[in-house]
Amino acid sequence: MFTGIGVSSGSAVAPALRLAPPITTSPQDSDRGPASDTATQLALLRGGFTKAADALKSEADLRDGEARDVLNVAAQIAGDSALHAAAEKHVNAGTPAAHAVTLAAAEFAAMFEKLGGYMAERAADLRGVRDRVVALIKGVAAPGVPQPGYPYVLVAKDLTPADTATLGGSDVVAIVTEEGGPTSHTAILARALGIPAVVAASGASELDDGTELLVNGASGVVLVNPSAEQRQRALSASAASLVTSGAGRTQDGHPVGLLANIAGPADGVAALEADAEGVGLFRTEFAFLDRSTAPTFDEQKALYTAVLTQFAGKKVVARTLDAGADKPLPFLPLGAEENPALGVRGLRTRVRFPELLGNQLKALAAAGAESNADLWVMAPMVATFDEAAEFTVLARGYGIRTCGAMIEVPSAALRAGDILSEADFVSIGTNDLTQYTLAADRMLGAVAPLLDPWQPALLDLVALTVNASDGKPVGVCGEAAADPLLALVFAGLGVTSLSMAPRAIAGVRTALLGVTFAQCQQVAEAARKARSAREARSAVRDLVPAALVAELGLTQDGLA
Repeated sequence: MFTGIGVSSGSAVAPALRLAPPITTSPQDSDRGPASDTATQLALLRGGFTKAADALKSEADLRDGEARDVLNVAAQIAGDSALHAAAEKHVNAGTPAAHAVTLAAAEFAAMFEKLGGYMAERAADLRGVRDRVVALIKGVAAPGVPQPGYPYVLVAKDLTPADTATLGGSDVVAIVTEEGGPTSHTAILARALGIPAVVAASGASELDDGTELLVNGASGVVLVNPSAEQRQRALSASAASLVTSGAGRTQDGHPVGLLANIAGPADGVAALEADAEGVGLFRTEFAFLDRSTAPTFDEQKALYTAVLTQFAGKKVVARTLDAGADKPLPFLPLGAEENPALGVRGLRTRVRFPELLGNQLKALAAAGAESNADLWVMAPMVATFDEAAEFTVLARGYGIRTCGAMIEVPSAALRAGDILSEADFVSIGTNDLTQYTLAADRMLGAVAPLLDPWQPALLDLVALTVNASDGKPVGVCGEAAADPLLALVFAGLGVTSLSMAPRAIAGVRTALLGVTFAQCQQVAEAARKARSAREARSAVRDLVPAALVAELGLTQDGLA
C-alpha cells in the first residue's frame, strides 16, 4: 500500500501504466547527422521548436478552460526566442541539436526554480516542451500519456502541465505521482476533469506496468493488487448516486452557497451544467497572461460581459489581476526579487501601475452594468486594513457596488474584523493561506505534506475570520473547498459559501445534505482540536455517518 496526498476525490481500479521517461541526449548524439555539420543541426533545432509550438497550439485549440491555457503557455515556451538563442549557441559550439535543447532547457529551468513560486512551475512546462522538441529532432515518438485502448492508472514520478492537460478523453481513470502537491497543475487539472489523483506517493514510480491498483483520490491511499472485496467496494463507491442539482444546504436547511471557480466562458458552461449557484472565483488574470501587452478596456469588457451574461441573476465574484513578480507579465516590469512569493504581487502592483487596476475596474463595472448578474469584485493579496480600505474606495469610485478582499495572508485573517469594517465580504484563498501559514512553497514537492488544507493551524485562521465577520459573507475559494468532508468542517465553522471546480460540486452538495448543521459544527470542533492534518481528517471521518462516507467513496479504512 502506498500513501500520498489525495488531491482529486473518487475511486478507480485498473492496471498501472508508467509514463515513459524523457529521451536522453548526449554530446555524442549522431543519429541525425554529425554535430560538426552546424547548418544541418541548426535546421533540425529550428524545425523541432517550430513543429512543437505548432502542435501545442493545435492541441490547445481543441481544449477548454485551464487545459487550453496550460497548452498555450507550453506553445509560447516552444516559440520563445531566448530559449532558441540559448540552444543555437550550443549548436554553434559543436553540440548536436537534441543535446543543445537539453542543455538550454536545463539552464532556463534552473533559473525558473531559483525564482520560485509561479516561475518554478514554469520549469515543469519547460521540461515538457524539451521532451517534445528532442523527440522531433531525433525523429522518434515523444514521451507522453499512453493510449493503450483500455482503462489504466497513469503512474509517474511527476507529470508536466502539458501532459496533464491532454488527459481529457484519454484512457486514464486515475493518476498516481511520486512528486507534486495539492496546488500543482496535476492536482488542479485532475479535479477539473474529475479524475481521481494521488500525489507525493513515495516509491510509486517503481511499480511494474500491469500491476492492478486501487486508487482512492480522497484518502490518498493506493492499494496494490486489491482483494475482490476491496475492488467491489471501490467500484460501488465510484458509481454512487450524487445529488446533481439544487442549492447547497445541510439536511436541516442551513444554507451554504455552492459556487464555481472559472477562468472564462468555457468554464462557465461546466459550472452551469453542475448547477452552480454562481461563481465564487472568476480568475480574471487569464485575460492578461501570455500577452506582450495589457488587454484593452474593450477586450476586457467583452470577456467580462460574456461571463456575466452566462450567470444572469446569479452572483459572480471576480478577482482583480493576481500577478506580479511570481507571475511575471511582459508589460508589468517589476524587477527581479529574491523571494517572489513574498514580493510585489496581486493588489501590491497598484502602487507602481495604478492604471492597470483602474482600467480593469472600469471594464468590470461597464460589463456589470450591461448584465443582470450580481457582480462582486475582490482584491488578491490584501494584508492590511489600509489596503482593504484603499481598494474599496477605488472600486466604488468606478461603480463597483459590492467590494471585497481575499484572505490569503495570515495578517489578514488575524485582523479580519478590521478588513471587514471596510469590505463587504471576504473570500479565503486556502492555497496561498496554507503556503504562508506553514512557510511552505506551494510549488515545492519536498514540502507538499505541509500544504495539506486539513492543517489545524489553517482551520484556526478560517475560524478567526468567520468569528470576526459580524454577519458579512465569508467564502472559501481555494481548492480545499472541493473536499466533501472538509466542506462540512468549513460549513461548521460558519463559512457561507464554497467555490470549487465544477465537477466537485455534486460531491460537496451530497455531503452537506447528508448531515445537519449541528453535525457540521461537531466535526469542525473535532478538526480544530486535532494536532495534525492526518488526525483532523481521521477525526472527521469517524464522526460522519457511515452511510454518507460510503456514498462518497470514503470508507473508514481509506481503501475504497
